[in-house]
Amino acid sequence: MKPRMNFYQAAPDAMKSLATLDAYVAGSGLEPLLIELVKTRASQINGCAFCINMHTQDARKHGETEQRLYLLNAWRESPVYTDRERAALAWTEAVTLISETHAPDDVYNEVRAQFSEAETVNLTMLIATINAWNRLAISFRAVPPVRAKATAAA
Repeated sequence: MKPRMNFYQAAPDAMKSLATLDAYVAGSGLEPLLIELVKTRASQINGCAFCINMHTQDARKHGETEQRLYLLNAWRESPVYTDRERAALAWTEAVTLISETHAPDDVYNEVRAQFSEAETVNLTMLIATINAWNRLAISFRAVPPVRAKATAAA
């Protein structure tokens, strides 16, 4: 796959604005591992290889386990996520798929049981931001870095 364009070079001020929003969310008080789980899950839903690659690496740097990353797309069937993480993941799916879900009351009530009003807004901004990054990366065909296969010693 070949990138369509470098959108950072094409519109640097737009990218700075989105990066500023991303930085706000990172400093909002939401837990770093929760942030990476949300970013990864939204990226899985959207099919953004570039962002899945980036955020699984970032999650590992924050101490996330391989098991939790592998089970993320089946989080409902796995006992390895906290109630707070489950609420955030359900909200991530509802907001990412907003045209289908319309952010149902039961999911909202679940997230509000785990998050304050400010945290709910910050979580929703996180979801909106990663969805924006996904749309840019997918639209302009951002390609994740590919490591060359290790060659067997002869």
